[in-house]
Amino acid sequence: MRIKDIHIRDPFILPEGGRYYMYGSTISRSHGEPGFDAYVGDGLDDWIGARPAFRPRADFWGLKDYWAAEVHGYRGEYYLFGTFTGADGVRGVGVLKSGSPGGPFADWSMGPVTPAGDMCLDGSLHVDASGDPWLVYCHEWIQAIDGEVCAVRLSGDLARSVGGPTVLFKSADVGWSVEAEVRGVRGWITDGCFIHRMDGGGLVMLWSCACPSGYCQNQARSVGGSVMGPWEQAPSPLYADDGGHGMVFRPFGGGLMMPLHKPNKSPLERAVLLEVEERGGWLAIVGGGGEGHA
Repeated sequence: MRIKDIHIRDPFILPEGGRYYMYGSTISRSHGEPGFDAYVGDGLDDWIGARPAFRPRADFWGLKDYWAAEVHGYRGEYYLFGTFTGADGVRGVGVLKSGSPGGPFADWSMGPVTPAGDMCLDGSLHVDASGDPWLVYCHEWIQAIDGEVCAVRLSGDLARSVGGPTVLFKSADVGWSVEAEVRGVRGWITDGCFIHRMDGGGLVMLWSCACPSGYCQNQARSVGGSVMGPWEQAPSPLYADDGGHGMVFRPFGGGLMMPLHKPNKSPLERAVLLEVEERGGWLAIVGGGGEGHA
């Protein structure tokens, strides 16, 4: 399949073993059942898939809303961080595990690793300079109203959280974030958080919100150099043409790529790949497409 023909939100691309693996919020549309799929490619335009990467057992805690899958290699295994809604109606981030990037994945955390009772989504793994794992995630705006980006320490095996969360920043802290309304609820969105470690060791976080021009891709950088921040927001969005929920990976040929989904309206979402570079302590789109128009 050509990438332009794949209906996907929240695209996440993992280069591994000479191949690329792409995950996201596919809702397993090709299979008509809940779960996560993987697309596999030798390059970034043509993909094989969708291949089942995770299909839940009958007793799996997540009943619906299989969103924002991302896979990380960690200590010789592969861990899928996904968003699920449980029987209590609360969304949370769970962790799945496999010996292969393509799966099959199995339940590892046996429930959410985000705080009980908090509506959370879009969890991402960050390993700090000491090798300790963290979950960076969004406390959802439909509950918090002013959406939050949070961090909580994970156990060494990634199966549970350790201690309580820290709020890193809120959506309305940013001048171009505007209120959105979905199903009668109004608030300031945060979603799609992902931390990229710069060549010099600094941390830049991608995250998204609603802008006057639509959905937008933002970035912040850690002034303190760690996940605890404090986090300084960029002076303008990185991409403001109704696209977001991006991440950054290094293709096999070198450089940096940022996939995001665009537009932000179902069923039109497609993965868009943008070349980015590190410039002046921030990420910048090569050529400047979609940059900085809030």
